[in-house]
Amino acid sequence: MPEKSDPPSSLTSESPDDFAAHGSRQSHGAAVEELLDAVGPETQPALARMTGGLRGRVALITGASSGIGRAIALVFAESGVHVAFNYLDTGPESQRLAHQVAAELRDMEVSVYHRPCDVREPEEVRAFVGEVVEELGGLHFLVNNAGIGRDGALWRMGDEEWDAVLDTNLSGAFYFIRAAAPILRGQEWGKIVNVASVHGVRGEFGLANYVSSKAGLIGLTRSAAIELGPKNINVNAVAPGYIRTTQLTEQVPAEILDQAREKSVLGRLGDPQDVAQLVLFLCSEGARHITGAVVPVDGGYLL
Repeated sequence: MPEKSDPPSSLTSESPDDFAAHGSRQSHGAAVEELLDAVGPETQPALARMTGGLRGRVALITGASSGIGRAIALVFAESGVHVAFNYLDTGPESQRLAHQVAAELRDMEVSVYHRPCDVREPEEVRAFVGEVVEELGGLHFLVNNAGIGRDGALWRMGDEEWDAVLDTNLSGAFYFIRAAAPILRGQEWGKIVNVASVHGVRGEFGLANYVSSKAGLIGLTRSAAIELGPKNINVNAVAPGYIRTTQLTEQVPAEILDQAREKSVLGRLGDPQDVAQLVLFLCSEGARHITGAVVPVDGGYLL
């Protein structure tokens, strides 16, 4: 006959030994409480613990003079990471923005290297990566953020509009990964994060060039993860949804932004900081076993 299970403790009678054990547990609990009081409350955020150990490393972020790229550069600098970034020189305003970001980074007491570099030009990219290593003493993190859009119905889209977006968003990332790969492979350690988009996962009218470039970037991420993984290099992508940047609010009609809020299960647009914090995590040892992943930052837009 199977043994009966014991009834719930609240219904059992307790022997003197039980009371002694109970008292011992109470004493043990009091000792634990006293120890916790001595240690004090936890004040360091979990993310700070996971991303510890970044100080003194070198990050290269493409297109970091504004928007998401700027936010990524700043969050790296806040963690003590030296920062290099490029920008496309389109005149005095682009120069002003780049110099402003560089000054913000230096205020955080990290080393900074920046200059114009067209990501569409492979020789410029190769030279820039070499300069970063020489000026800042190494390279550990590469974030391919530079990107543009030239929206329009595909039957009206010209060759220039197609080529400019593919060359910037996809070829530019490939050129930087190719230039950085020998350095990262040589030290057998590194992190690469590509800034893709939810539109690389799901198409949308008028974005044939942009969607194709970001879908290609996701494919490049996965291939690079396979090829570079044996040398202890993690390659991942983030896929932002609608992120509140100056470029977004100035170029995207208000009704489109309203629709984006409605499609987000959180009912809001994202902020550049939302993307930057994820990039920082993916470059930390907290994400050491994550590679080839595409992580949405979209407030549930894709659900």
